[in-house]
Amino acid sequence: MHPAPSVIVFSVLSGAGFGLLAFLALGLPIVLGTDALLLWGAGYALAVTGLVASTFHLGNPRRALKAYTQWRTSWLSREAWAATGTLVLLAPVALAAVFGVPMPAHFGIVGTVLALLTVFSTAQIYAQLATVPRWNHGSVPAIFLVFSLAGGAILAGAQIPAAVLTVLLAPLLVWSFRDGDTRFARRGETLQSATGLGPDPRVLAQAHTAPNYLMREMIFRVGRKHSRRLRIIAVLCAAVLPAAITLFVPPIPPVRVGAFLIHLMGAFAQRWLFFAEAEHVVGLYYGAR
Repeated sequence: MHPAPSVIVFSVLSGAGFGLLAFLALGLPIVLGTDALLLWGAGYALAVTGLVASTFHLGNPRRALKAYTQWRTSWLSREAWAATGTLVLLAPVALAAVFGVPMPAHFGIVGTVLALLTVFSTAQIYAQLATVPRWNHGSVPAIFLVFSLAGGAILAGAQIPAAVLTVLLAPLLVWSFRDGDTRFARRGETLQSATGLGPDPRVLAQAHTAPNYLMREMIFRVGRKHSRRLRIIAVLCAAVLPAAITLFVPPIPPVRVGAFLIHLMGAFAQRWLFFAEAEHVVGLYYGAR
C-alpha cells in the first residue's frame, strides 16, 4: 500500500496523544497546576494534531463531518465519535487539574475507556480489511494499543507501566514483522483465485498503458534491505532504547521527553512499514506479486 504521510502522522501522533490522555485521566501521575497544563496540553496537542492530519488524506476534507453519520457500519465513524467523546469528556478533568481541583475518579475512568476505544477503532479500520492479509489479523489492534500506551506512559513519567509496555513491544514487533511476511501466502490468494481462470494463468501485458488509481494506492514495493533497516530502527527506537532509558535513568522531564522522541522515531518507522509492506490482493491482477 502507498504509505501516505498524512495517515502515518495521524496514526502515530493521535495514538500517542490518546495514550497520554488515558494515563492522565487515571491519575498516573496525578498532576496539578503548571505540570497539569503542560502534560494535558501535550496530550491534547498530539491527539488533535493527529486527527487534523488525517483530513489531508480525504479527497474532500470539507466533507470530514460526514464521517459521523456511519457509526453503525464504519470503524472510521466510530473512531470519530470516540475521539470527540474523549476530548470533550476529559476537557473539564484537564481544566480542574490545571486549577488544582481534581475531578471525581469515574470521569477519568470513562475518559480512559474512550481514549483506548479511539485507538482500537483506528486499528480496526485496517484490521477489518480481508483484502490486505498482513492487516487482517488480531495483532494490528494489539500493536496500535501497545504503541499508544507505551508513548503515553513514557511522556507521563509512569515509569513501571512504560518499562513493561516498551519491553513487551520489542518481541511483539519482531513477531508481527515475521508473521506478517507469510500471511499473504498462507491466505492462499493467487492470480488464479483472483481471476477465476484456469490453472497457472499469467499476466502477458498490463491492463493499462499508464498507472491508474489502484496501482498508485494499492501497489507499493519496498526493497528488502530498506525494509530490514527500518525494522531494526523500529525495534530499537520504539522499544529497546526507551525501555533502557526508563529502567536505568531517573524520569526527570528532559529524560522523559528525550525517550518519547526516540520512541516516536521508532513508531514512525514501524508505521511507514505497516503501510509500505501491506499487499492488497488487487495487485494480483497486475502481476505485482
